[in-house]
Order: sequence, then structure tokens, then C-alpha cells
Amino acid sequence: MAHKYPNILVHLVFSTKERRDLIPAQLHALLWKYLAGIGRNHKIPVFCAGGTTNHVHLLIALPSDVTVAKAVQVLKANSSRWIGEHGIAFAWQEGYGAFSVSASHVPVVRRYIEHQAEHHAKRSYEDEFLTLLKNTGVGFEPDQVFG
Repeated sequence: MAHKYPNILVHLVFSTKERRDLIPAQLHALLWKYLAGIGRNHKIPVFCAGGTTNHVHLLIALPSDVTVAKAVQVLKANSSRWIGEHGIAFAWQEGYGAFSVSASHVPVVRRYIEHQAEHHAKRSYEDEFLTLLKNTGVGFEPDQVFG
């Protein structure tokens, strides 16, 4: 086959350093758009972005020549710099979650990401992340997840 036809959909989740509330609500919509722009500039399609004051969710399409780690590094580095330009002493947590998404589940994941504020009125980021790990079958040590 002469061409590449990847359809590698990934739900990324990463938090602010120490899961502190560092992302002001007034920057949320701008940050989601900025993350999509970073993706566009690096040929990593960002279909959806959302989150709260202490974490971000992204639905991306991973190009065949980009690892998950590289995509996260590019998105974190550029968005961290942008948030810092708004006068915020900012850093992302070192780790991340990356969960494969079936094309048939894209609408569900998109809705989930777009309604983060509503989800977090009822549950913490920590509870949400542990649930994602459990529901996707990722092995983990509960006392080591958050460092």
C-alpha cells in the first residue's frame, strides 16, 4: 500500500502540577481553542478540548508518525507557555492518561469532554481519573497514580 490511513483516536487527560486550580475559568474557552491550534500547527488533529481549573481532556487523532508521548509533550509545552504569557505561574503535571477511542464512541467522548464542568460539580478530578483507569482496564497502583 502506497499511503498511510491511520485512524488512531485518543482521549488524553492531564492535570496541572499538583492538581492545583491554575487555569482561570475566563481562560477555558481560549485555552481549548489554543490547544486545537497547537494540534493544527503540528498536524495532530484536536477534535475536542475541555476541562476545568486543574485538568484538560482532549480527543485527538494521532498521526502515524507521532507517538502519544510526543503529542502530549507538544501540547503541554506550547499551552504551558501560552498560559504563562497570561501572567500565571503555570506548569502541567508530568504524567498523563491516554485512552484509545473507537470511532463509534467519538460522540460519547466528545459529549463527556464538552461537559466537564457539570461532571466536576459531582466528582473530583482524582475520582474521575481513577474511574477512567478502571473502566479502560489500565493496571495501576492506587497509591502511585497521583505521585
